[in-house]
Amino acid sequence: MTLTDRVKAEARRLGFSLVGVTTPGPPPHFPFYQNWLAAGFHGQMGYLETDRAQAARADPRQLLPECESILVLGVPYTPARVNDPGEPRTTPEGDLPLQGRVAAYAWGDDYHDVLKPRLAALVRFIEAETGQPIPNRWYTDTGPILERDLAQRAGLGWIGKNTCLINPRAGSYFLLAEILLGIQLDLDPAFTADHCGSCTRCIDACPTACILPGRTLDATRCISYLTIELKGPIPADLRHGLGDWIFGCDICQTVCPWNERFAPEQGDPAFAPRPFRAQPELIETLALSGEAFNQRFTGTPILRTKRRGYLRNAAVALGNLGDPRALPALRLALGDAEPLIRAHAAWAIGQIGGEASHTLLAEALALEENLPVREEITAALRMTPVAQSGRGSNPSHDVQA
Repeated sequence: MTLTDRVKAEARRLGFSLVGVTTPGPPPHFPFYQNWLAAGFHGQMGYLETDRAQAARADPRQLLPECESILVLGVPYTPARVNDPGEPRTTPEGDLPLQGRVAAYAWGDDYHDVLKPRLAALVRFIEAETGQPIPNRWYTDTGPILERDLAQRAGLGWIGKNTCLINPRAGSYFLLAEILLGIQLDLDPAFTADHCGSCTRCIDACPTACILPGRTLDATRCISYLTIELKGPIPADLRHGLGDWIFGCDICQTVCPWNERFAPEQGDPAFAPRPFRAQPELIETLALSGEAFNQRFTGTPILRTKRRGYLRNAAVALGNLGDPRALPALRLALGDAEPLIRAHAAWAIGQIGGEASHTLLAEALALEENLPVREEITAALRMTPVAQSGRGSNPSHDVQA
């Protein structure tokens, strides 16, 4: 076996089912990426456009001048079509619970915590095999690198119309990582075929129309961006599109034929679904204190949203579900210390509608001093005339499956 063969075998032993090697040359789609930034499709992710980030993405050697090859790795996680067996299906009263949805990659442990030790172990293996220290830097969604571009050039798959990297034998439910190495490994041929063909399932299924022609994603409309990266209010015209998603989104992957046919039933055990993670109960979620939130989600990707963002998302999901059972929890959220949570709770109450909702909102307006929250309450009141009842205020109660 060559050194490259031995490195690939060790990478697979560590759980990286996809392994490829490419050069540190400039990524071919960097000009496309620059145009994407210029169009403002990155939204509030300002860290993507810093001078240092731009220079590094244009030339990986900016990150490691000694770099001679880049090892690109992929580890699978359990697809969204697999339900968490620990999820409840009814409440103690026998009713269906009001549940939200979480993107599949966040059902288990934080991939940063899982993959970093494996990357470090792989570097140690390479150094042991060569008998010398090797200049290296490694990343897993943590550095200024166009990882999908490099993955395609390393032969791992093609970039689909939904901008996900798709492997013809494994679909797209995997996480990427890269090791820049100051040593030459045998290069893999780039993946040049495009197997999306005329299929537009991902484009057609996206409820916020964020997937644009030319394999372009308007992140400012993407549910994953809106529920994770966006730190302020979710634009009112996009809230219905979130449906019951409260952290990320899997819709464009779930409908992909390559995932339907080839995604593994189970991914890496570290990302196996934890109880109540895939479909969290929303009323209980809305009652989480800061301490309870941190205790529950430390060591998981969900911690990234912070409590204020996660409860904001839960409130929107309850508004989209439109069930009056959520009103007591939303009433308590109207008194939360975070204005962001109060504002979205008001919107949700307006979507549920009815006389009870009108009363709650009127009482909250009389006490509220924060101007943006007052504006949300006022707008919600216009959705809830006293004569209205039940779920009539929401024109899109059918949440996207």
